[in-house]
Amino acid sequence: MIYLDNCSTTKPREEVVKIMYESMMDNFGNPSSLHRLGMKAEKRIREARKYIADFLKVDNNEIYFTSGGTESNNIAIQGFVNKMEKRGKHIITTKIEHPSVLNIMKYYEKHGFHISYLNVDEYGYISLEELRNSLRDDTILVSIMHVNNETGSIQPIEEIKNIIKEKNPNTLFHVDGVQGFGKIDISLKASGIDSYSFSGHKIHGPKGIGGLFIDKKHVISPIVFGGNQERGLRSGTENVTGIIGFGEAVKIMSEKYKEERQYVFELKEYFGNRIREEIDDIRINTSLDENSSPYILNISFRNVRGEVLLHYLEDKDIYVSTTSACSSKGTEKSHVLESMGLKDEEIEGAIRFCFSYENTKKDLDYTVEVLKESVTEIRQIIMR
Repeated sequence: MIYLDNCSTTKPREEVVKIMYESMMDNFGNPSSLHRLGMKAEKRIREARKYIADFLKVDNNEIYFTSGGTESNNIAIQGFVNKMEKRGKHIITTKIEHPSVLNIMKYYEKHGFHISYLNVDEYGYISLEELRNSLRDDTILVSIMHVNNETGSIQPIEEIKNIIKEKNPNTLFHVDGVQGFGKIDISLKASGIDSYSFSGHKIHGPKGIGGLFIDKKHVISPIVFGGNQERGLRSGTENVTGIIGFGEAVKIMSEKYKEERQYVFELKEYFGNRIREEIDDIRINTSLDENSSPYILNISFRNVRGEVLLHYLEDKDIYVSTTSACSSKGTEKSHVLESMGLKDEEIEGAIRFCFSYENTKKDLDYTVEVLKESVTEIRQIIMR
């Protein structure tokens, strides 16, 4: 099997699976309980929180556990908007955000807020000048993803924050960091980010567990009420096993991510260049330099339907995707590629390849050969 859908989810590391199994057997107590088993589970949560806080170079009490990136985005954005709406009803985001952000914006638009959606260029980068011109006295929040989940474009977070600070220092800044966490360097404190979301299953950890950084200078009200777990911001019995697995994944990642990132960057560059040289009539939608994530490569194969090509590859035990896994079962075309100005045939023929440390050049050589054969066959069928 050649797995190239790591943006959708990653395979958990063996160490993570092992420690989660041990946790289910030995740390099954409720961390809210006062007895020894509960205290043992609570201690393991504290350890995992510290691993993550240390990796991000923030305080332990600035990290909150959630069920994943979608919940983290919702808690941060809704919490900030509910807190700040008396100051204004203007929010800035981009046209290429994840659905967990865009659908929140649609909700607030229906409730009287004005949302400015920043445009992007042909590779998915915003215009800093447009951002500067969009900021107003009543702008309460800017929400921009660090790394785009379909094309891998990396937004200049520090420059964005500097513009916000210059134009309206009262405006808060939320960053969807799900595809960047552990893959692209970022300093939350130095960048002045107010909140940052991330998820376990994108870094070879378990599904159903995520995290949210909120700068300790902010106090926001919860959107779910209950037993006051996670210091009242995210009530509900903690996913102890998931948290322990998440912590272990971050612990391992902190030791290996620089080495793995360089390795994956070389794979992406090699793969992209081979496809560009050996397959005609394509459009590479991701830059092959360091301005995009080493882990993501989006390519349009003209006169080919992406979902058809996906199944051709699957028949050869190669796994890719056509768009974000969180929206891929819908019927709408990619809003990201559409915002980048791609033609319909280029959007329809887009495939996203997402790499990991487990991939090899041999894997990619085989994938290129299968792609060449599949694209040729599909085009011959279409042209008949």
